[in-house]
Amino acid sequence: MKRTMDLLGACVLLVLLSWLIAIVALLIRAYLGPRVIFKQQRAGLRGKPFNIYKFRSLTDEKDGNGQMLTDEQRLTRFGSFIRKYSLDELPQLINVIKGDISLVGPRPLPTIYLPLYSPVQARRHEVMPGITGWAQVNGRNAISWETKFELDVWYVDHRSLWLDIKILGLTAWGVIGKKGISAEGYINAPVFRGNKAVE
Repeated sequence: MKRTMDLLGACVLLVLLSWLIAIVALLIRAYLGPRVIFKQQRAGLRGKPFNIYKFRSLTDEKDGNGQMLTDEQRLTRFGSFIRKYSLDELPQLINVIKGDISLVGPRPLPTIYLPLYSPVQARRHEVMPGITGWAQVNGRNAISWETKFELDVWYVDHRSLWLDIKILGLTAWGVIGKKGISAEGYINAPVFRGNKAVE
């Protein structure tokens, strides 16, 4: 049932939002350069790696020594706008169709975090990750890693079709309200350093 909902939902959204996806892609090419899609390896179901797709929101600017500038320095007003309204997440609908992720589930994080989870935190990989999840509608990047993982594990233990529908509705409301896009003092979530003491 969940996979059917994912496929139907992703295909319908791709068709309905195709005009918006095309406009965002053209604007990224105009404002940020020809590389429109950002690809990064993330951990999927049971920690299996896959490549996630997002619209690029940062420039490729480098300093005088050829080193890439910080994310804060490379984030333009346009990049901030597409993040504010979660437009950078739209290409992940392709990941849903491919079966890498679900519409709803714990957010897939970089594979470099895999050795850093406590046994309880690692339970977030017992289900397929998602474009949005219980942690995202309860604070997104404005809450601590520990709280996010607690919410992810809660979702693993309480997941249902009706909970997924509720999360999708809350996600749409959260995008409109632009809530929890970044943690205080960061344009992204801070880097996870590990907390294996959490059981």
